[in-house]
Amino acid sequence: MSPSSRLESVLRSGDFAVTAELNPRDSADPQAVYQQARMLAEFSDAINTGDGSGANPHLSSLGMAALLARAGHEPVMQLGCRDRNRIALQGELLAAAVHGVANVLCLTGDGVQAGDQPDAKPVFDLDSMGLLRTARIMRDQGRFLSGRKIKIPPRWFLGAASNPFVPPYDFRPLRLQKKIEAGAEFIQTQYCFDVPRLRQFMAQVRDMGLDERVFILAGVGPLRSLKSALWIREHVPGVVIPESIEARLRGVVSDKQQEEGLRICVEIIQQVREIPGIKGVHVMAYGQEQWVGEIVERAELLPRPKPAGGQFVAKSAKDVSL
Repeated sequence: MSPSSRLESVLRSGDFAVTAELNPRDSADPQAVYQQARMLAEFSDAINTGDGSGANPHLSSLGMAALLARAGHEPVMQLGCRDRNRIALQGELLAAAVHGVANVLCLTGDGVQAGDQPDAKPVFDLDSMGLLRTARIMRDQGRFLSGRKIKIPPRWFLGAASNPFVPPYDFRPLRLQKKIEAGAEFIQTQYCFDVPRLRQFMAQVRDMGLDERVFILAGVGPLRSLKSALWIREHVPGVVIPESIEARLRGVVSDKQQEEGLRICVEIIQQVREIPGIKGVHVMAYGQEQWVGEIVERAELLPRPKPAGGQFVAKSAKDVSL
């Protein structure tokens, strides 16, 4: 069967993939989404849309993904289980297919206590693996969980998240295996600032043969400053920033720290690209979308593979007017 999406095509062809994160919008103006997407689209193979990131309300992942698809971009719709039961999740999945969304990243979701409305009622009827199984049944068997038939089954490239950077380390490959068995075809990891830890994780992944069963993209991103790095370490669950990274940022004056953060990000991309089994990177530049093109260019990941239909593909960050 032919690939369901451009992202799947890039990965299956053996090219090193690049995905980028579209930061959640707090606006009813679709132009806010389109403007941000233009900063990312020419430098990536697909664009992730967040689903209530940080347990805070934003424009929905489906809403952003539908806008991206309408504009001719390639979305990866993130879908979490915190706010919806299985009935709503199946409806959301089918709606994504109707809007032309071909990549779905299945997540459990952050706990409500992490957000700005901690009294909200969490659902968690399913977790990420249950959601993966649900999406696979809808796609491969053409039916809902009730057994009711879907007249025209959707086609999706299914993904999940993984965090190799927090203990218990030996459990992380086993959890990855369960997600693959549930239906994950690609994986995007949490931010990687600890390359040696990622190497150790990938060695275990290869020993288990999992690298032959799933495409793994390492999460990367630029640190804006030492202050930003320390805040992320303290407040963002699952992100590990080693002391070596902190020391590099401390070693430069404050107005040079952003450039040092960009340099660190590019170096990490170059290092993870050499790890066997890593098939791409997922660039998360929260509030720094304007730097994604330069990061990808400096990491020598341009031009991106030409998509079907012959659309324009940037050869350098200067080729795109923002």
